Amino acid sequence: MAKQKATSKAAAKTAVKKKWTGHQTAAKSSARKTIKSKGRVSAAKSKAVKSKARPKQRIAISHHREEDFKADGLRTYAKYRDLGIADATHGLAQAHVIRLQGPCNPAEVSKLHYHDVEFQMVYVLKGWVKTYMEGQGETLMKEGSAWTQPPRIKHLIMDYSDDVELLEVILPAEFKTVELAS
Repeated sequence: MAKQKATSKAAAKTAVKKKWTGHQTAAKSSARKTIKSKGRVSAAKSKAVKSKARPKQRIAISHHREEDFKADGLRTYAKYRDLGIADATHGLAQAHVIRLQGPCNPAEVSKLHYHDVEFQMVYVLKGWVKTYMEGQGETLMKEGSAWTQPPRIKHLIMDYSDDVELLEVILPAEFKTVELAS
């Protein structure tokens, strides 16, 4: 049996070889020309593609240190721990851990706004936060809850626990926040 399998493999290789070497040269060249012409890019398009290329990303490692939480972010009632993603991705994305400072003051935090972003995701690491999102309404997010906020969705924070910690990932790293009149 083993000998028959070897003969079968050899016969199959020979058949494949004959099949591919039996084609006419002209047929091969026209097929190659067709493939090449489909893959060509004009000089203008080539420049556009090259200009959109981002710098090479690097590894970002961030270990928990209490002193890394800073009150220098978007919200005055929050402390942020930058995870180094913005630098490592040259602005493609940002990620940080947010601690909302309690007790919650609705007059300060409950301001309707949106972010001019491409992507935003939030994950509750600890505690809870009650949000309002346009089209979704009020939602209580607890430890282990995650949500995305589509670009430019109107939203606000309504309330939160004194120990809430959130992981937020946003694309791009630099974006505009627009506060809306209530």
